[in-house]
Order: sequence, then structure tokens, then C-alpha cells
Amino acid sequence: MDTVTDWFMEIYNSFYKALIPDRRYLAYLNGIKVTLLISFFAILIGIIIGVLVAVVKVTATESRMKWLKSICDVYITVIRGTPLMVQLLIIYNLIFTSRNTSEIAVGAICFGINSGAYVAEIIRAGIDSVDKGQMEAGRSLGLNHIQTMRMIIMPQAVKNILPALGNEFITLIKETSVASVIAVTEVTKAAQYIGSRTYDVLPPLLIAAVCYLVMVVGLSKLLGMLERRMARSDRN
Repeated sequence: MDTVTDWFMEIYNSFYKALIPDRRYLAYLNGIKVTLLISFFAILIGIIIGVLVAVVKVTATESRMKWLKSICDVYITVIRGTPLMVQLLIIYNLIFTSRNTSEIAVGAICFGINSGAYVAEIIRAGIDSVDKGQMEAGRSLGLNHIQTMRMIIMPQAVKNILPALGNEFITLIKETSVASVIAVTEVTKAAQYIGSRTYDVLPPLLIAAVCYLVMVVGLSKLLGMLERRMARSDRN
């Protein structure tokens, strides 16, 4: 019995040291804030890039515009075919060489560029899922191609791809853990720093894992509520 009690006390002390002394819990909270900031701005950048690339791939069918489609194909192939960490290091060391550069901004831009390639394919699939007659109906009402895409096709496509976009955002939150390679103090980096101070890295990493889990589960719940609300509006 004493052995079990000692074992529990040892675990308790390990987690206590990883959270309470020197207000170390603030490091996790700050890491969560940084993670959410990078993820939020990255998904915004990714959606903007994704929409532009997807629309170009769908509409640039004429011979004079095919070069734009080729550029988009190269972008998607390169981004999806190379590791995210390598992209992050290249962008950080090649483009953002100033000492005053914000690592958070670099992370958001890099993750946004990376996410844009995946979002583009998601949106393209969503556009293709809309009945082709919708475009013809819009054109028959006097709308041009861009107006029809913006007012008729895209709203329907967004409803179809919302779960996939939510999954991309969830994946992005977890992928921010590699931002530590450019000295961004997100949740994983905060856990590693605390582990180096307590000489016991496992409890901080477990706490970091719980932080990611809470963020992902919370976001999944919000997305589920949004999907149900959109489903009710469709029925009404």
C-alpha cells in the first residue's frame, strides 16, 4: 500500500512542479494563445489562397489562361510534396532574415501558405460537387461568370466542404507544434522549456498533449454546432 501511495505522490509532485512553481501554468496559457493566434491567421491566409487557386483551376480553361492553372498546379504539388518543417525553415531563413521579424508572423504566413494548397483542393472539390446547371442558371439570369461563382456556386460549395475545412483547421492546430524550430514559444515549446527546468520532461509534455486535446475537442464541438445549424436552415 505504501508503495502505491508513494507512486501516486511522485506523480503528483511531478505534475505539481510542471505547473505551479514560478507560475509555470502561465507558460502553457501563453503557448495556447500563440498556437491559436498562428492557427487563426494561418487558416485565414490559407482560405484566401485556397479560394483564389481553386477558382483559377476551375475557370482557367481557355488556352490564354492555362498558364495560371499550371502555376497553381506547381504550387499545390510543391507544397503537398515537401515537409512542413522544411518549408518553415526555408521561409524563415530565406525570406524573413531581419532580426526584428516576428516569429509568430512568420509561422502564420508559412502555415497559411502550406494550408492554402490543401484548402484549394478542398474548395475545388466543393465547387465540382455543385450541379453544373447552377452555373448555367446563373448565366441565364444575366450574371457573369464571377458573379455566378460568388453568389450561387460558392455558398453551396461552402456548405459541402465545411466538415473538411474544419478538419483542416484542427490539423493546423496540431501542426503548429513544429513552429518551435523557429523559436516560437507555442504549447510544445513551452512544455520543453519547463521540462528543461524541472529535469522531468514527461509531465510537461503530457500537459501539452491535454492542451491540444482540449483545443481540438472544443473546436470539433463548435464545428458540429455550426453544421447542425446550417442543416436546420436548409430544412427550413
